[in-house]
Amino acid sequence: MPCLTCWWPPAPRTPRQKTSKEVVNSIFTPIFLKSNPINPEIVNRRSNAVTVRRQIVIIKSIRHRIRSGVKNLTSVLLNISAFVRPMAWRNMASFLSFWKFRNTSQQRRTGEVKLGTHTIQSHGTTLAWNHCYDWLILLLLAVIEVVVYVTGPFHRFVGKDMMTDLKYPMKDNTVPVWSVPMYAVLLPIAIFLLFYIRRKDVYDLHHGILGLLFAVLITAVITDSIKNAVGRPRPDFFYRCFPDGKDLYDVWGGVVCHGEHGVIKEGHKSFPSGHTSWSFAGLGFLSLYLSGKLKVFDRRGHVAKLCIVFFPLLVASLIGVSRVNDYWHHWQDVFAGGVLGLAVAAFCYRQFFPPPYDDEGWGPYAYFQALKESSANTDTFHETNVQNVQAAEIEIVNQQAGQHDVAAFYFNRNLSPTLDEMELGKR
Repeated sequence: MPCLTCWWPPAPRTPRQKTSKEVVNSIFTPIFLKSNPINPEIVNRRSNAVTVRRQIVIIKSIRHRIRSGVKNLTSVLLNISAFVRPMAWRNMASFLSFWKFRNTSQQRRTGEVKLGTHTIQSHGTTLAWNHCYDWLILLLLAVIEVVVYVTGPFHRFVGKDMMTDLKYPMKDNTVPVWSVPMYAVLLPIAIFLLFYIRRKDVYDLHHGILGLLFAVLITAVITDSIKNAVGRPRPDFFYRCFPDGKDLYDVWGGVVCHGEHGVIKEGHKSFPSGHTSWSFAGLGFLSLYLSGKLKVFDRRGHVAKLCIVFFPLLVASLIGVSRVNDYWHHWQDVFAGGVLGLAVAAFCYRQFFPPPYDDEGWGPYAYFQALKESSANTDTFHETNVQNVQAAEIEIVNQQAGQHDVAAFYFNRNLSPTLDEMELGKR
């Protein structure tokens, strides 16, 4: 279909009003030409002036087009930045989170992290309150131990023929009874306090003390319960029963003791050894604790660490040997007491701590759980900050883009009449 507007005649141009200078030139120019013939130099000068004007118009038009191109390029770049900046923040946030996880994992593989942030003042009360039922059970175990200790043992039948192995002399304890809680309970607690002073980790201190007390009290209840149930005579039972050395038997061949009641009662508590079970419970727990703290099983081959770990077990073994040498126990009693105490200590230790050969064996489970919760809260806070920053950046970019669009609108509106006039040759 042919274009109808192309054949439409153009609108007539309104004649421009001449200035006073142009009027004067129109009057005097013919007179000047009549009096003076046409000078070629003047004609060439006028043609050159017209050419210069046309060049100025072309240059202004090119400058305007360049400005409009720069404006369009700027708007394009702003629009691209509106999308790129949030992506950059998002990538930066993901990179920081990855770097944070990488550093944390490396620190956990190499050693302790964030020590000194969980102290008695900051987390002690909350931690003790969370384990209030455990402490109540400890009190209950202590009461049960007192009741079982006071309860008399079973008086096993002891005949005349059995007295051959029960005529060892009575001796005092090489290791007094009052010293057992000192080295089996207070000494490990003192070492726990030293580690707390160095690391400021209340989880380690609390769970170390709680696990140790559980190990010792459970061992004590089991040991005394078996003592009362078995009622095995001690190696020095003959002189407990007959202090003067004159034995007396009934018609069935059983002993008729005439010694002190308390001494005879204690003579029926041979199996298992209480000293040995308490020693291996307390010092065995300490040995496991030290093996985790010193990272004995870190595959580096430092045998000196094993010497430190084996020392508490050596002390417990020597205490068990002293019980045989004092003729208070048979060797079977000592062996059973050692196995019992060490087994209970291992179970109680594993209740609160990872295995000593684990990479995280240097700290309790509760400590690493607290780290995970703290890390999760930090990551959540970080993601929230990143989202807020992204939203703020997008809003700023949108405001800047709006300002540029408004400025471009007013610039184009002010420039369009000038451009039209330049194209029409009016300027």
